[in-house]
Amino acid sequence: MAKIADFLTTAPRIEMLVSKTQSRVVPGLALAAAICVSSAAILSKAEAAGDAAAGEQVFARCTVCHSAKAGENKIGPSLAGVFGRKSGSAPGFDYSPALKSAGITWDEQELDKFLANPPADIHGTKMVIGVPDAADRQNVIAYLKTLK
Repeated sequence: MAKIADFLTTAPRIEMLVSKTQSRVVPGLALAAAICVSSAAILSKAEAAGDAAAGEQVFARCTVCHSAKAGENKIGPSLAGVFGRKSGSAPGFDYSPALKSAGITWDEQELDKFLANPPADIHGTKMVIGVPDAADRQNVIAYLKTLK
C-alpha cells in the first residue's frame, strides 16, 4: 500500500518534471532545426554561386568538345553565351532533335541538372559525358556565366 501511495504522490511530480522538460526541449529542438535549415540554405546559395576561376579549370576537360569562343563549334556547340540561351539554338551547330525540341532556357538549375547526367535529363542528346561532382558543376556554371 505504501508503494501505491508513494507512486501516487510521485506521479504528479514526474508529470510536472516531464512537462517542464518538454517545454524547454521542444522549443530548443525547433530552434536547432531552424538553424540547420537556414545554414543549409546559406550553404546552398554559396554553392550555387560557384567559383568561376575553378570552373574554368574544370571546363578545360570540356574543351575537347566545346569552345568558349563565340561561333567556334567543335563536336559540341560553342558555349559562349549559353547562360540564358534556349537549348539547341546556337547558330551553326547541328543539334540533336531532342535538344532542339527540349525548350529549355539554360539557367543554374537547368545546367546543373543537365550537366549531372545529360542522357538522363534529355533523352536523345548527343552529349553523353557529364560532370558528376556537384561542386565542379557549380564552378563550371559560374564560369559559363562569364562567357559572352
